[in-house]
Amino acid sequence: MRSSAQALVLVLLLGAGAALAAPLTLEETVTLRRVTSAKLSPDGTRIAYVLQVPRTPYVDDAGAAYAELHVADLDGDSRGYVTGKVNVRQVEWSADGAKLLFLARRDGDEHVSLYEIPIDGGEARRRYQHHDDIQSMHPSPVDSRVALIAPVAAPEREDELREKGFDAVVHEESARRVDVWLVDLESPEPEARAANLPGSASDFAWAPDGARYVAALAPTPLIDDFYVSRRLHVVDAPSGDVLRTIEHDAKLGPFEWSPDGARIAFIAGVDRHDPLEGRVYVTSADGEALANLTPNYPGHVHDVAWRDAGTLWYRASRGVWSELDLLDAAGRSVPGEPGVGAPIVRSISARPGIETLAVVADTPQHPTELFAWSRDGGFRRLTFSNPDLPSRDLAVQEPIRYRARDGLELEGLLIRPLEERRGQRYPLVIVVHGGPESHYSQGWLSSYTLPAQTLAAEGYATFYPNYRASTGRGVEFSMLDHGDPAGREFDDLVDAKAHLVEIGLADGDRVGITGGSYGGFATMWAATALSEHFAAAVAFVGLSDQIFSLGTSDIPNELYLVHTRRWPWEDWQFALERSPLYHTGNARTPLLILHGDRDPRVHPSQSLALYRYIKLRTDTPVRLVWYPGEGHGNSDTAAQLDYAMRVKRWMDHYLKGPGGEPPPYELDHAARLAEREAERNAAGHESADED
Repeated sequence: MRSSAQALVLVLLLGAGAALAAPLTLEETVTLRRVTSAKLSPDGTRIAYVLQVPRTPYVDDAGAAYAELHVADLDGDSRGYVTGKVNVRQVEWSADGAKLLFLARRDGDEHVSLYEIPIDGGEARRRYQHHDDIQSMHPSPVDSRVALIAPVAAPEREDELREKGFDAVVHEESARRVDVWLVDLESPEPEARAANLPGSASDFAWAPDGARYVAALAPTPLIDDFYVSRRLHVVDAPSGDVLRTIEHDAKLGPFEWSPDGARIAFIAGVDRHDPLEGRVYVTSADGEALANLTPNYPGHVHDVAWRDAGTLWYRASRGVWSELDLLDAAGRSVPGEPGVGAPIVRSISARPGIETLAVVADTPQHPTELFAWSRDGGFRRLTFSNPDLPSRDLAVQEPIRYRARDGLELEGLLIRPLEERRGQRYPLVIVVHGGPESHYSQGWLSSYTLPAQTLAAEGYATFYPNYRASTGRGVEFSMLDHGDPAGREFDDLVDAKAHLVEIGLADGDRVGITGGSYGGFATMWAATALSEHFAAAVAFVGLSDQIFSLGTSDIPNELYLVHTRRWPWEDWQFALERSPLYHTGNARTPLLILHGDRDPRVHPSQSLALYRYIKLRTDTPVRLVWYPGEGHGNSDTAAQLDYAMRVKRWMDHYLKGPGGEPPPYELDHAARLAEREAERNAAGHESADED
């Protein structure tokens, strides 16, 4: 009887716990905190990190998430250094580890400026304010100098003339060159000296002795040149003279000097048509030929850091997993195995001679957090930024493999309905990543653009396909879409649907699709050319017209080199037929279109044209939503929540609800605002009663 009673108590307790568990809400999805970057201290005992803290919807004023500066030791004891309503852009350690340097725009600052704070206590103080925003800063490894990446000065009296109405912008030509500036913080009133380098700077790395540095330069400050025309330049620090240019005609990623100053490691593409930098190269600082350390690597490398003069740590993507291991700088390494089941590593910070790395990583159970990692000890989680998240009921997330109609094996990630029952079919939402030089990993996937865990709690399945041309599977796979936009790559999405219907999970008549950027292009294509396959669609910052997108985008050369591989005028009809706009007469899928009205990458007219053509040519439900002030994605917390609410309501209406005419265009933000005000008033009364 005692055993039965104990069992009954256990069942009741478990039942109570299950009853208390709740799924993740839309508001929680957009307000989860995330560690966004981390830097290991020079002695390897502490880690400075930036914590992203979203604003509270209906309470805080409009704006992007705040960004705080914290420091943790390797036991996970953490302390906030710069917190509250702040926006820390970057954090670095001083050479002696006694101070933290960071970029921020604080009260009284005209621009993003350079600050420092003692590690052992004290207030942050501004050390240098430039004539424009500082884009990045790089402390010397040996002394008090700091290199700044910042624009050159504006034309004389530009601000005064602008106030008087002379504010014409000459498209692209008005963009100011970005230079390297050196400033010595030992001076009581530091002044920055421009290096006057032959190009526009975007990244920087000091040599270990501080006598030289490497700068990444492009011919102009335009984003298109940043993508396809950057080269590394070895520079003499005192004079600013270029000692060597490392010629490699491909996309360029991070780079770093070896601890003995003899070599430079960098990540780059294999050639100018490689969609993404993903191979590790090493060259001597004095001009020897390049060595590709990962010529046949079946994934993509994203970060490198020297462990010693002969080996490098590297972080890579392998399918839906991460890989974190060592490379022999002489090129004798054999690729390791992906970390199946391990956290997905988003960035690393290392110091030569120290075996522990600072890692930012996420899992299906939480967004990015701070970890310490070593080869022997594995991952050790140091931060728990969302203490309520473990109490949320999260659906199962798992990798899925399927075959395209031409036999190519593909993979993706499936989030199952939270309370899935065997034999029952569910509405499905396919989520298409952008790029397409991108991919999904087995980490945290719920976001404002698709709150998958909230949908799972309401009986949805969601699938994130890594269609052909995704990264993480080597160069050859990433180029499978070249010259074939909207071809087999988007047929892979229909084949994903077919697979999930075939295995008995998805209801083939209730399948929605969504995505942003190139994923928005895919969604627009699915809602027009492939309309018979999808019952609802939500397209974000997508392109609808291949001809005019090239003329209005800020990356026309990148689009040509790593996507279309032909100019529209070489085959006007091909470009036209691979445009969703061309197929609007076939549109039968209810389509919600959302776009930031200041998007420089995909011009907002791409969304407007598709909306207008569908309205003119069909009776299909279509809605266009502008987000004022937003660019190629929403940064404002309120705009993110509004988006999440709209995408969920659209899917509910057409995959689970009555369909037909669209739901009302308004969202009841006013009611939620009143609820929040009532909650605050009640809390204030309770506090007064306690006093």
